[in-house]
Amino acid sequence: MRAIYYDTETTGVRPEKDRIVEIAAFDPLNGTHLELLVNPGIAIPPDATAIHGITDEMVASAPSFAEAGQIFIEFCSGPCVLIAHNNDSFDRHFLTHEGKRHALTLPDWPMVDSLKWARKYRPDLPRHSLQFLRQIYGIAENNAHRALDDVMVLHQVFSIMIDDLPLETVIDLLGKGIDSTLPEVMPFGKYQGKPLSAVPPDYILWLKAQGALDKPENSSLKLALDKL
Repeated sequence: MRAIYYDTETTGVRPEKDRIVEIAAFDPLNGTHLELLVNPGIAIPPDATAIHGITDEMVASAPSFAEAGQIFIEFCSGPCVLIAHNNDSFDRHFLTHEGKRHALTLPDWPMVDSLKWARKYRPDLPRHSLQFLRQIYGIAENNAHRALDDVMVLHQVFSIMIDDLPLETVIDLLGKGIDSTLPEVMPFGKYQGKPLSAVPPDYILWLKAQGALDKPENSSLKLALDKL
């Protein structure tokens, strides 16, 4: 399943009132990216400009979301999963409201909120903002809060967090609640039935070396061991 990472910059935090001023996306499979300023049709508040640096002058000749949204739809054509940080509480809602506002029908894309994954996958971290995760994983600093720069960082961060788990598994785990689906005991081998915390590290390393944890049917076991 093809992943497309995306991000939006806006005039504020209320999708029913505020507007998108920039949208960006990255398709790692095809190696293509999209970066569009959007004319919101309203003034950009100074406090919003202070965050993303986008001014009224910069978007004066930019397309409205009616046009920019159509370009975004075409970029995300075909079977794909859209991934954004804080998607479920922010970006998804802005896309939905802008689509309705401009009578633009958006595809029913499956989506992944990487913030939710980070909170469940890394409960040991005190914060889960994209920039904090960037620092934790040693990714080079960029122009934070501009859409395409955030998208490129997200791609690197999320790729590390999910390792080689298929996107279908990620979606399934998020839908069910990650912790509730992870095994607590060893399902096979010489330590079958024992709590995962009691399995010797050298045995886990041996399983990894044998490729046992790379099998699709063992993806949940691999995630549980990684969390330990």
